[in-house]
Amino acid sequence: MTVSVDKEELGMFRDSVIKVLEKEVTPHYEAWEKSGLVPRELWNTLGNAGMLCVDVPEEWGGIGAPFQFSVVVGEELARMGFGALSTNVMVHSDIVAPYLSHMGNEDQRQQWLPKLVSGEAVGAIAMTEPGAGSDLQAIRTSAVKDGDDYILNGSKTFITNGQHADMVIVAAKTDPKAGARGISLFLVDTSLPGFSKGRNLDKIGQHSGDTSELFFSDMRIPASARLGEEGQGFVYLMKELPRERLVIGALGVAAARGSLDLTIAYAQERELFGQKLAQLQNTRFEIARMETDYRVNKAFVDQCIDQYDLGELDAPTASMAKYSATEMQCRVADGCLQLFGGYGYTTEYPISRAFIDARVQRIYGGTSEVMKEIIARSVLGKA
Repeated sequence: MTVSVDKEELGMFRDSVIKVLEKEVTPHYEAWEKSGLVPRELWNTLGNAGMLCVDVPEEWGGIGAPFQFSVVVGEELARMGFGALSTNVMVHSDIVAPYLSHMGNEDQRQQWLPKLVSGEAVGAIAMTEPGAGSDLQAIRTSAVKDGDDYILNGSKTFITNGQHADMVIVAAKTDPKAGARGISLFLVDTSLPGFSKGRNLDKIGQHSGDTSELFFSDMRIPASARLGEEGQGFVYLMKELPRERLVIGALGVAAARGSLDLTIAYAQERELFGQKLAQLQNTRFEIARMETDYRVNKAFVDQCIDQYDLGELDAPTASMAKYSATEMQCRVADGCLQLFGGYGYTTEYPISRAFIDARVQRIYGGTSEVMKEIIARSVLGKA
């Protein structure tokens, strides 16, 4: 069984997304990459174009489109070579908004979701700390109850959208002795006293991506900002991770398509030894290998998208999609750059950015090693 989505309507939406990106992003992206940050007003532009949080229900400001429409936005950003921006939008639309839609109460949804849809507010999620990455149970940020408030203390790092964020979903320990059961989630308004941003981290790729350190110093937040029940934060994180990992996989597939398209066009024009590069057997075999790799992963990711729409996507399968697609993305980016030869190693050619932007896909959202362990447990049980 597959989810019924009007393919013509989905295609028209994809065309509209491409037109907006060609007008609002393509002319400026190189400058943003050099400056290290996209402008804050871009979020308002994307919101006005209907490209943020598109599957948020109408009662909370969205258009209630099927999940596949949200995937299309990320896919086109990735395919067109805007890797950093695809990550920023994915976190905002496919992580932060679903947490609110699924676990928030009505007041919280009404307060934040319409603003996330319009771009008036930028969303981030803060789990990773300097000493706690894949092992979320090791986080040290604390939230101590004080009357009708919580006092938040700690720091987070590698936080996507941290510089522009107006609201951050923060994972904090409300009971340090309870392990995973002592973690709670909070909707932190960044305009409140006690919140501060560190530097925008300098990365080897995704240069215009907003990736920051965040600090909470005796920050008083109302109990009404707690997302869901106290002590259930780890459970909520586990429920929402499959969508995050699936979308990262979808971005990987789309980015690989973009790399292949660039390389196929180049091979049909570049001459070597009196022949077009596309006529040489090595080129033909490499393109055949990468095209097959791409199509196999696309078919699997598309299947997982249908499963997610039906509420049937489990964590191991989502991990397979993330692991397989992002590893494929890196193989394809590397193979494509090789066919460009020395030109591929210069920033003049977009394939170089596709190569360096791809690398982090195997790390964030759960490393490939963590994905393999989750998959292995589903097959073999715990070691």
